[in-house]
Amino acid sequence: MSFSTRVLLAGLFGLVALYVSWFLHKGWPTVAWFAGPPLLLAALNWRGAQKPAFWAGLFALGWFSHGVMVAWSHPEERQLALIEIVLALLVFTGATIPGMRARFGKR
Repeated sequence: MSFSTRVLLAGLFGLVALYVSWFLHKGWPTVAWFAGPPLLLAALNWRGAQKPAFWAGLFALGWFSHGVMVAWSHPEERQLALIEIVLALLVFTGATIPGMRARFGKR
């Protein structure tokens, strides 16, 4: 398993754990809505597929935006939102490492 895949999976599983702990009191449908996509993307990427990495990078933009909005508007949840921001950046980094290496790597 490559370094970028490990970074991506760490971010995705981190988001799953964060969302389960954050939204468990709101009920399972809310947990499934938030934790389902990163869990599905992590499972597909774990199997070695490359398309889930692209979609995880795309979803990371939404997770990052959600974290910024919550951190700004809900001071009582700011710590969880900042963790979400860091994990979204981790997912984005893991998804883009192969492309960056291909573009800027040694020839």
